[in-house]
Amino acid sequence: MVFSFRRNKKNQRIYALILTGALVLSFAAQPVISARAATSAELKKQQSQTQSQLNNAEGEASSLQSEQSGVSSALQQKTSEIAENMAAIGVMEDEITDLESQIEVKTTEYQAAQEEEKNQYESMKKRIQFMYEKGDTNYVQLLITASSFGDMLNKAEYVDQMYDYDRKMLIKFEEAVQAVADAKKALEDEKSELETTQAELQENQSYLESQKAELQDEYDNYDDLIAEAQSDAAELRAKIKQQNSQIQTAEAEEAAAEAARKQAEADAAAAAAAAAGTTTTDSTTSSEGSSTAATTARTYSSAGSASGSNVASYACQFVGNPYVYGGTSLTSGADCSGFTQSVYAAFGYSIPRTSYSQINAGTAVDSLADAQPGDLICYGGHVAIYIGNGQIVHASTPATGIKYGYAAYRTILGIRRIIN
Repeated sequence: MVFSFRRNKKNQRIYALILTGALVLSFAAQPVISARAATSAELKKQQSQTQSQLNNAEGEASSLQSEQSGVSSALQQKTSEIAENMAAIGVMEDEITDLESQIEVKTTEYQAAQEEEKNQYESMKKRIQFMYEKGDTNYVQLLITASSFGDMLNKAEYVDQMYDYDRKMLIKFEEAVQAVADAKKALEDEKSELETTQAELQENQSYLESQKAELQDEYDNYDDLIAEAQSDAAELRAKIKQQNSQIQTAEAEEAAAEAARKQAEADAAAAAAAAAGTTTTDSTTSSEGSSTAATTARTYSSAGSASGSNVASYACQFVGNPYVYGGTSLTSGADCSGFTQSVYAAFGYSIPRTSYSQINAGTAVDSLADAQPGDLICYGGHVAIYIGNGQIVHASTPATGIKYGYAAYRTILGIRRIIN
């Protein structure tokens, strides 16, 4: 039903009452808006806590990876020690085999020398027995039968030479037997020492193998711990992304509610002015101005999938928002590094807070010619996001806020790629 009122005081009062009732109903609806899960400020606080948890999880993963690297080095060293020990055991086995062969040869030589000594001894005994079996008469007769004194001396010398020969031969064979026996014993002693060394090496091998097994278990355990920390970090990044979307929704709702509140106040003021006899022209003008202000409430798109081009597009929608020292809000205000950090946080990426730290984030890009949308452009004490075609978007100054600019407007100290 459409109502038509004439411009008289009675109708103006009725119109004012209708608007006042609408305003009351509007305020009565406000608790429904405030009764949602959380305000943007509360969500930002929750996101800050989540970011802190993410930093801890990433730090834990990094620390575990560093520790695992140390265990890996120790494991490689232990593997090298085991290889060297096995090689030494192999050398020992070869030397023992060689000594066993030498001992067999010496054993054969020793047996032959003993047999020769025995034969020589038996021959000497037979000669002595032959010469002395009938007593000294044979020796005396041998001398008496000499044809001359010289012949007698020759025979006596012959007897002495025969004795000397047998004695020297016996001594020679005894020495040969002893030399062979000594050589055999020396080889057996050397073999015994090698076998002892081999046993020690084998024992050491078992010890090294057990140490390697312990290190391997420790290394594998780090795999599980790192995977768990990385899984936690991934969940927290996803949570931050979700919270960022919730914050944007909350901020949009709050902005809409604020616009509605101001509209209601303007309508009420217009109605009150009309009721007091004020010209409708001013009221209409005021109402139209408020309506224009209400329609200026901005809405923002969500981050979407993680890519450099999406980062650049997402960042551009905040152009015109204020610059705030120390701020990290994409809508209420941020400084240069707070702006870049919050943009990347929307995609689940955690980068350092300050421009001096962000210059070491991600991977280096050689030159501006190689830069891609989404890369960080780092200056002295300042940082921006590259959007392509030599342009950047950045939280510039308190006077200009978040705006577009040219990448080469200052000396570039570094270009970093966060999403490869």
